[in-house]
Amino acid sequence: MEKVRESILTIDTWKFNGPCSLESSVCLIEQIAPSGSLSSIVCLNVHKNESEDIKNIVERVCEILDKKDLFIANYPVGENSDMQHLERMSKSHPPNDVLLLGKSGTGKYRSKYDVFLSFRGEETRASFTSHLYSSLSNAGIVVFKDDADLPRGNSISIDMSLGIKCSTISIIIFSKDYAGSRWCLNELSNIMELHRVEGRIILPVFYGVDPSEVHKQHSSFGKAFRDLIHKISPIEDEVSRWRTDLREAGGITGFVVLNSKNESEDIKKIVEHVRKILDKKDLSIAEHLVRVDSSLQDLIKISESDSMNDVLLLGIGGIGGIGKSTIAKAFYNEIGRTFESRCFLSNIGEVWGQDNGPVQLQHQLLSEICKTKMSAMRSIDSRKIILKEHLCHKRALLVLDDVNEVEQLNALFGSRECFGPGSRIIITSRDKQLLKLLNVDHLYTMKNMDQSESIELFSWHAFKQPCPKTGFIELSRNIVAYSGGVPLVLEVLGSHLFDREMREWKSVLHKLKRIPKDEIQKKLRISFDGLSNDLVKEIFLDISCFFIGMDRSDVTQILDYCGLFPDIGISDLVERSLVTVDEKNKLGMHGLLRDMGREIIRERSPKELGKRSRLWFHKDVHDVLSKHTGTAFVEGLALNLSQTDKDCFSAKAFEEMKSLRLLHLSNVDIDGDYGHISRDLRWLRWHGFPLECIPANFYQKNLVAIELKHSSLRQVWREPEILDKLKILNCSHSPYLMQTPDFTKLPNLEKLVLKNCQNLRMVHTTIGRAHKLLLINLKNCTSLRTLPRSIYNLKSLKTLILAGCAMIERLEEDIEQMDSLTTLVAYETAIRQVPYSLVRLKNLGFISLCGYNGLSRDVFPSLIWSWMSPANNPLSLISTYGGMIISSDILKRKSICDNQSKLQGLFLKITSENDPELTRGAAKILKSSRARICMDKATKIA
Repeated sequence: MEKVRESILTIDTWKFNGPCSLESSVCLIEQIAPSGSLSSIVCLNVHKNESEDIKNIVERVCEILDKKDLFIANYPVGENSDMQHLERMSKSHPPNDVLLLGKSGTGKYRSKYDVFLSFRGEETRASFTSHLYSSLSNAGIVVFKDDADLPRGNSISIDMSLGIKCSTISIIIFSKDYAGSRWCLNELSNIMELHRVEGRIILPVFYGVDPSEVHKQHSSFGKAFRDLIHKISPIEDEVSRWRTDLREAGGITGFVVLNSKNESEDIKKIVEHVRKILDKKDLSIAEHLVRVDSSLQDLIKISESDSMNDVLLLGIGGIGGIGKSTIAKAFYNEIGRTFESRCFLSNIGEVWGQDNGPVQLQHQLLSEICKTKMSAMRSIDSRKIILKEHLCHKRALLVLDDVNEVEQLNALFGSRECFGPGSRIIITSRDKQLLKLLNVDHLYTMKNMDQSESIELFSWHAFKQPCPKTGFIELSRNIVAYSGGVPLVLEVLGSHLFDREMREWKSVLHKLKRIPKDEIQKKLRISFDGLSNDLVKEIFLDISCFFIGMDRSDVTQILDYCGLFPDIGISDLVERSLVTVDEKNKLGMHGLLRDMGREIIRERSPKELGKRSRLWFHKDVHDVLSKHTGTAFVEGLALNLSQTDKDCFSAKAFEEMKSLRLLHLSNVDIDGDYGHISRDLRWLRWHGFPLECIPANFYQKNLVAIELKHSSLRQVWREPEILDKLKILNCSHSPYLMQTPDFTKLPNLEKLVLKNCQNLRMVHTTIGRAHKLLLINLKNCTSLRTLPRSIYNLKSLKTLILAGCAMIERLEEDIEQMDSLTTLVAYETAIRQVPYSLVRLKNLGFISLCGYNGLSRDVFPSLIWSWMSPANNPLSLISTYGGMIISSDILKRKSICDNQSKLQGLFLKITSENDPELTRGAAKILKSSRARICMDKATKIA
């Protein structure tokens, strides 16, 4: 490359040797300014049989620049050449990104797509999909649509996969023959995986098919699916995955375009719905809101009725499940931006009883209202003083959701005098007396829905449309009448009856008629009792007692080893509105449903506590452990005590609990032989673990997750043994822990979390052999100086967090071996030099390092420019580390050419085929740079 560069810099007269054969994939065009200095470089990734296209581009560029003499040089592309470095670099960016490297160090880039369209091309490309695409585009919505010329295969192309990942919403157009395409089904699997793991938004459009056909794979839709299976004979796991994806997607509320006489109106509704979704609000709310608008306007009027200089305390009261939290979220989203700062504290009653619940709520309040962190303090009162000092200067909106004790408000802000003028404090509670005791200025009582509202909400969940289907109208009215107009009951029953036979509807109605009007829990239980699989019922009960607020993926790992098949089970519960999964992938459950689940457990053994399958109420647990009355019936036990209420029990209290699977302790000491604890234990969460290491006589071979936060550990195991089932190890906030364990004993470990272990000095060299690790979090391990070189052998690692490791000084160039790395967070470290090889990590999505923070496509332009500064010898770096990927629509942008006069280096990789827009777009760039051109022909090495 250096010889080519030198020859270019010394030639004054150029000869054009005519068009060349472009059998290899790369051409290098080097532009030389009149002064002879290197102005910019253009790399074109050209496909086979495009010689004529390149000839046309070159001739057109010549015409524009009025340059008639060109020199075409040969440049061999070898295995380790600079050109291959460029190729790998350019592939690290999605194909619709653009990086422009200039003196300013700024990077122009294309933002992610708003919508990804998944459809069966043969059926809908030229009709419905084309019209929908045009309407979305005309509305200013950026759409990724599969191009007809894209090469097809059995698996999704890189372009498709990136299109899905870079889109906010995926619209799936289910047509009659959608399931007859392996490509479409693999695309669907990709979409559904992101939906489950990251909560990506999915909007199904049922075009010419009923949602039940997709859900159950029957009728013509099911026939296309069966024909495909017969034709290609896929493996059983692939078929099972497709069935699960279709079942889940078919159960998601969307748009039904069935025998429509006016498709333009349907498309109009879809576009309007997408626009509403993209109007990002801070809090997610259920899709189909009924009567919310009228209640919202009432609350806004109340809020505006008082002087804007007064601090207003507004209470929202009503029975559980009536929609208090929903209307509070809608209010927060609607007026929140008009305040200096705002905060929404969800499920206060639930969080308050969790480990460090009060502290967690106080920290969230200070962080969101005052944009600052609170230093660790022992007492709630001392934190309250800090809050009061910060809040008095703010005009803030604060929503306190599901308050059930006065103590909770006292700990959070004390009184309205803590807030600045014009602040609004919204409190939701089932207890109206509590709201009156708090002396709220206004009490807004949520009323039950009327029949019309009830029918609409019920229909959205039972039929995925706003009204009942023919044949179910009268049944729907009767069921709604017995539901009492309670939104939660309507949602749960509607979800339960979705896609069910008429006889099942009649059975539900018969049960409802026997339940007293005010007994909401019994009405909700109809859905639980209707779960056909006992394993799904067990999953529901486990979540209601132990897993609310936990990561879905972690819970899935734990319950999978309990033999409960949670992938399908949790999805089933979500479909039936019994469990929710939020945007952070956390499991949730309405308080009434949680209480229902716990009541089901209590009913099975109302008097003998030791015979209950799950123990969670601290008085009951204390009684069982104190009196040693536990039995083999106990499968799960949780006892959360505060630091001031620590207690100690004998290990012998666990001796008879042979079936114990789930154990959650906080600030509890166990004295004696740990061998008494169940050998069937799958999940151990013990905050404040009191020992210096886990005892050797504690049987751990069946453990899937060990979480020992705030422990006294100095080392995890003194005599480690192989734990081949262990997936999660979390010993965060353990101040005495000095080193990680030997990872050869943990062959299947996927998550290692050691946050705030301030004495941790060594990561064991065997970490490079933990080949299944997906996440390493060493945040604020302030004594850690180095990482073992072997850590870069982790090809499956997706997330590496080193933030706050103030003594770590460098990352090695070997980091490019981490092929799967998507997230690198290493701010507030001693690292001063970003590894050059970092830009070759093709999957890297987010980076926070050395002052660079954001998506890699945003960060890389400035990062590369920092390497290209004169002190870093730009010519030696350009060919190895520069590059960009560009599409025709970006080439048309005026902004691309605005600052060409300042341009020092420009890398273009053109990936689209036979696109005349590229000629015009490339010409604009070349014209604006006013440079001579040298085309460097790549020759293929056999």
